[in-house]
Amino acid sequence: MKKLFLFFSAILFINLSAQSKGKDYSEILKSKSIYEINAFLRDAHPDDPKRSILKPRVMEMMKEYIRTAQPGDQKVKQMQDWLAMLKRRPSTKISFDEMNAIIKQKQIAKYQKELQMGQAAVVYTPSSPKNVYIASTTTTTGSSSPNTSAKPSVAAIPDTEATEFNMLMGENPDEHKNKTVKILNSLFDNDPNAKECIVMIENKSDCNIIVRMEGVGTTKYRLPVPSHGDNSIVVQKGDYLFTSIVCGAQYASQKTIQKPLMVALGSSSKK
Repeated sequence: MKKLFLFFSAILFINLSAQSKGKDYSEILKSKSIYEINAFLRDAHPDDPKRSILKPRVMEMMKEYIRTAQPGDQKVKQMQDWLAMLKRRPSTKISFDEMNAIIKQKQIAKYQKELQMGQAAVVYTPSSPKNVYIASTTTTTGSSSPNTSAKPSVAAIPDTEATEFNMLMGENPDEHKNKTVKILNSLFDNDPNAKECIVMIENKSDCNIIVRMEGVGTTKYRLPVPSHGDNSIVVQKGDYLFTSIVCGAQYASQKTIQKPLMVALGSSSKK
């Protein structure tokens, strides 16, 4: 009996410890933090009575932040987006399908602009394996505009991959146009029976990377992704092993691709 009591006591202790690691909203009604209240609205039960108090309060806080923000404040757009969502729904929480739809629309806008430009939105300047250079870009509505001055990336990819990265990035105009058309067709295709779908890789790191996707048999793909950029590819549906070297660190993950997929790799050292 004593052993049984100790066993259940241990389980209770573990459960309490696990709960204590979660977010503590016991003092949420006293909070003056937009981010904390916003997080509570995302996490709380739909019937939690504190919602009726905190939702209008945080909306007023967001409006006040926007009103008093300095010109060029990067948080203003985020607050405006949150406000728009809170006017339509209980919180700023969005579903996986909604997130995919947002990403899809951004990608469509990006590749449509590339076709209109008649050239790649990111201008890449090849270099020697020891110094990988990328032309600096300016983000504009889901795409980028070329800048004629080439600057070295914050951290070059490993020397063993630099030459290969240069080669993969060096598409001629016809290759780029054909690839862009194929990606757009895949983005617009909602047929669940389609044999191909799109994979988008977002590179948040300070290094250029090559993402390798190995499927069954001889099915293999290589996708170069510039530092702080993204790239997409249309692949056959199936099971793949994703591998890459992200700023010297090995990445490997098995993924089953049956619908459009976005993968984010790395994190920036920039604050």
